Amino acid sequence: MSVVLDKADLRERAFARRAEARARLGATPPNGLAEVLAPHAGKVLAGYMPIRTEINPLPEMRAHDGPVAVPVIQAKGAPLKFALWSENTEMTRGEFGAMIPAKPEYVTPEVLIVPLVAFDAAGNRLGYGGGFYDRTLEELRAAGNAIAIGFAFEAQYFERIPCEPTDQRLDVMVTDEKIRHFP
Repeated sequence: MSVVLDKADLRERAFARRAEARARLGATPPNGLAEVLAPHAGKVLAGYMPIRTEINPLPEMRAHDGPVAVPVIQAKGAPLKFALWSENTEMTRGEFGAMIPAKPEYVTPEVLIVPLVAFDAAGNRLGYGGGFYDRTLEELRAAGNAIAIGFAFEAQYFERIPCEPTDQRLDVMVTDEKIRHFP
């Protein structure tokens, strides 16, 4: 079976696990994200506007001591850009239904809260399949130091995520149950 077919099957199973976890725990279960973000006060943080059954990072984004941005899709096959966000930012619906700033002011994040569909013990993540975060993390890491913090329900853990050479690993994974640091 090819990596693409493996990912499609895994993605389907992970969506079901995520939906069940959210139904059981709610969108914003207790987690260690604030603890992981605390050492990064003052840095530009990229969060995300949760869609579908994603775990909700908005409380930690609101509490961050520094600029906060959200991803904006520019084009298929392109890296993401990040627009400044606050609770008072006027928002509009962007690609895939995620809310984005109506009048974006772009910044470069140093720390990213990365949404995902599934993850494994090695720091590999499975996204929605568009490669946006992989391209973005590759570009940011090539230009300097970008920290990728995965954020999900523990139910989204799988023994092994099939990987391709273009897949970017996480530095840290935060769930409703634990924090994992990857070398």
